[in-house]
Amino acid sequence: MLNGTQDFTTEDLEYLRHGDRPLMMRLFRPKGAGPFPIVIDLHGGAWNSGDLSDCQGRDEVLVNAGLAVAALDFRQAADRYPTSLQDINYAIRWIKANAEKLKLDPKRVGLSGQSSGGHLAALAALRPDDRRYTGIALDSGLGVDGGVNGGVDARVVCVALEWPVINPLSRYHHALRSLENPATAGWVERIPEFHDTYWGDEQTMAEGNPMLALERGEDVETPPTLWLQGDPDIVHDYHDPDSGQDLNEPERFAQLYRNAGGAFEMVRVPQAERSEPRSFEPLVPFFNKHLT
Repeated sequence: MLNGTQDFTTEDLEYLRHGDRPLMMRLFRPKGAGPFPIVIDLHGGAWNSGDLSDCQGRDEVLVNAGLAVAALDFRQAADRYPTSLQDINYAIRWIKANAEKLKLDPKRVGLSGQSSGGHLAALAALRPDDRRYTGIALDSGLGVDGGVNGGVDARVVCVALEWPVINPLSRYHHALRSLENPATAGWVERIPEFHDTYWGDEQTMAEGNPMLALERGEDVETPPTLWLQGDPDIVHDYHDPDSGQDLNEPERFAQLYRNAGGAFEMVRVPQAERSEPRSFEPLVPFFNKHLT
């Protein structure tokens, strides 16, 4: 496939199966011998909708820059938390175990995710060894004997978050408050329903929560992180009145992340243009810096 300035190929691969349900990844690779650094990309959809095809525009920007990219499907909606994280954790290990056959470099793996996918990317990066996420034994599927753990883990070198839902609990409350005001209710739509379907209760929203994991002082990984944020964005960039701080959620997370020892940078793009390819261009120098 020829697109833009870079030759690349795409290949759909089944990386995992739950009963009769296959989970697919779409692998974008630059043409050449490799091994290529790889970015694993997670779609949004409020943990209830969307699929790997939603990553296409962003992933073409990355593969045109010489990076391999794997867009993932994963369990969501009524399968509930933490099934998405189990699939994502497995996919990272699966890619590392099969890296040689796929012309990838298992030591240069990054994560990316948009909206709820950004939440999942952040949580997967923070908790690569969490037993709630690591329980699926590795079966590489491409002829590599992974054993139980395959001698590989789900750690990543860096992570990029595109307007993530970094705090599911505060976003749930933000949506419910917004419904009370006709001037702000328009964006909410089915957000509370989607939270209820995937999370079940507020206690679980607080547990599977990158923001609160840092506030609780959990022992987490803190790989270099880029936050790409549309501006203005009432859905993801808002103030949590329960936080006891004046900061909006992106700045609150940035402060916590840096205090935990992680390198963190934020780039703002015009909200009206955030789905345009040029809005994803800041991802390229970030991943090139850390993966190449």
